[in-house]
Amino acid sequence: MDCRICMATGDLWMRLGGVGGGVGDIGGGFSHESEHDLAVMVSDFLENGSSGGTESRWSSDSDSGFCDLAHLADKISYYKKSVDQYVSDLLSVVNSLMLSIKGIDLHTVKSGPCNASCIRFSLVKLLRFSGFDAAVCASKWQGSGKVPGGDHEYIDVVNYNDTGSSERFIIDIDFRSHFEIARAVHTYDYILNSLPVVYVGSLTKLNQFLQVMVEAARSSLKQNSMPLPPWRSLAYLQAKWQAPYNRKFKPDEQDVNSTSPEHKQCSGRLKRLQSLI
Repeated sequence: MDCRICMATGDLWMRLGGVGGGVGDIGGGFSHESEHDLAVMVSDFLENGSSGGTESRWSSDSDSGFCDLAHLADKISYYKKSVDQYVSDLLSVVNSLMLSIKGIDLHTVKSGPCNASCIRFSLVKLLRFSGFDAAVCASKWQGSGKVPGGDHEYIDVVNYNDTGSSERFIIDIDFRSHFEIARAVHTYDYILNSLPVVYVGSLTKLNQFLQVMVEAARSSLKQNSMPLPPWRSLAYLQAKWQAPYNRKFKPDEQDVNSTSPEHKQCSGRLKRLQSLI
């Protein structure tokens, strides 16, 4: 099997019905029914598209599948090592700051489900105190075809060089969670656990990881006669970080310390991430 993944030609947001990347008006490109759309798609997929063996939650690798996944594991290892000094230093700072956050430092920052927003805003606060131009980015996109609409939240850091130009770096505090799949074969679990706990790097490097993980997921699922679900497709994953976004340095005042029972889960999530760093 050819492990290379060919990127589809044309601009991603022309295909998804959105606009060009970057900060801008995101209201018109986002379906407010995106969560419902995704829920319906998950239900339909489970009912109609997930045929295959169900005897075991954990499956073994076939010979050909193991070869494919071993090749992809080598790619992940290479991508992790091929980083420049700035990214390496930034990753060290981010991991150190993540470890310094305490559960009592987390405050409810939105009225709905928190989904670790409190951790992101705490990290952004510490990064800005350390001199970085960091912000929480909220992206949203409209569904199109087999790609469900949705939204995502992550952190970016903008680095300005001596010539006045800038470069944007992405920080995702729970990177591995984007690639969890059903009944993964052992080699896929190995690849998943070899990913950075916290992703820090450029969009270009991020796309390299996404392409490998989509191919790895497809190979693992194929061994169980299962198709790749739409929420693990390359287009859907790319949308999380490449859709139009808004930057925020701090949460909205009206949402700070508002009541949200889901917020309590964030302390446990913080401890889990810290144990893996």
